Amino acid sequence: MNKASQISRGDKSRNARLGRLRELVPVTSAIVGIDLADAKQMVVVCDHDSRVLARKTFRVRAWDLGLALDWAAAKAARAGFAGVTVACEPIGHRWRILGQLAEQRGMAFVCVQPLISAWARRGEDLTTDKTDEKDAVVIARLAAQLRCYVPEVVDETWGRLRHLGACRERLLTKLTAHVQQMRDLLECVWPMSLEAANYPFRSRTWMATMQVILERDGADFARTKRLGLARLEKLVRKEVIRWGAEKPTLRITGNLFAALDDEAGVLTHRPGALERVGFVLDDFFHARRRRVDVEERMTAVLEDLGVKDLAGSIPGLSAIAVAAILAETGDPRRFTSARALVKHAGLAPRERSSGTFVGRTKVTGQGRPGLRLAAWRGVWATVQHNPVHAARYEHLTHREHNRLKPTQAQAAVAAALLRQLHAVIVTGRPWGAEVATHGMRRRAQQVAA
Repeated sequence: MNKASQISRGDKSRNARLGRLRELVPVTSAIVGIDLADAKQMVVVCDHDSRVLARKTFRVRAWDLGLALDWAAAKAARAGFAGVTVACEPIGHRWRILGQLAEQRGMAFVCVQPLISAWARRGEDLTTDKTDEKDAVVIARLAAQLRCYVPEVVDETWGRLRHLGACRERLLTKLTAHVQQMRDLLECVWPMSLEAANYPFRSRTWMATMQVILERDGADFARTKRLGLARLEKLVRKEVIRWGAEKPTLRITGNLFAALDDEAGVLTHRPGALERVGFVLDDFFHARRRRVDVEERMTAVLEDLGVKDLAGSIPGLSAIAVAAILAETGDPRRFTSARALVKHAGLAPRERSSGTFVGRTKVTGQGRPGLRLAAWRGVWATVQHNPVHAARYEHLTHREHNRLKPTQAQAAVAAALLRQLHAVIVTGRPWGAEVATHGMRRRAQQVAA
């Protein structure tokens, strides 16, 4: 007779998570569901069967919700409950304010995912009705069913890293938009300028030369021709220092000077378009300088957290790439396992099977899109400079059975990167190729042997 419990690792992890949630949502406490808005807050007090004990609308801002929490605690005590658990959706910034107010009063605080509440709202009566009164009850019911989660507790250092990461992402988006705009304009009115360098928008010499030409003469290329190549190179030598280079690549400057004779493009739009390029180039310069400053600050935060050397032990992964990932994840120690971190990024495989049917496996795609993007960017360098990731990518794209496409293999390597980064920071051990390839089980077997 088999006496095994037949409990899987996933069952144990789920049971532990439910146990932690039950401590925050005990049966002896009432549940306060709050539908947050700007100046109108709907508050309901419910028991664990979703029966509404009290309901009230508070026309106050989020910072004044302390009165609502005190009112809810009094109503729960009158109904015979020992305390309350506050639940809401993590919308905007107001849920952070509510969490702080609940913590000041010693109340438990949980959050309900908006996607889950949207599904539950539709399943309430098979309609798409949405009101503040119904939403507050749905939030309380989901919290009673433990279909909620514990929000991240952020200290000042991790909070600063999150804000710096958001600022860097905004600057990267802005820089990309500037590059696309300049490329479109130059392809229209001066296409030869884009052929002066292999990667013009990565070349500081190309940027500095373009800045000199547009600021000095605008679209009057005749004046630049009369200036001569030698004097143009002299001006570029001064300008390129402002762009962060020690000396220019004069070949690129010469190519741009030769492109002044090109008559291709829409000449009637050239004066106005080049003037516009000058404005965009100036914005690009300031955004680029601000991005460099933000990245230096993010690297300094890694040193304050004491994880810069550990995270830097992964070959091919730069400090700023680690900072960008951690800015999206927060403290990796808050995740119970590396797989939980991968699920948080939406890179975990999604199984589709029923009976004898086995569907195609894809990644879930749920979670933080910014974290997926940060891990994706990190993979581009690690598959070139990390031997373990390069070998895994090569195997996934060239194996005989279930061969993956390049993008699918990159997603798999990105998930492995997150697992390894989690292990490095949680265990405090530098990255090792042997452990990254075979895991701790193989290492334990070698030690035992």
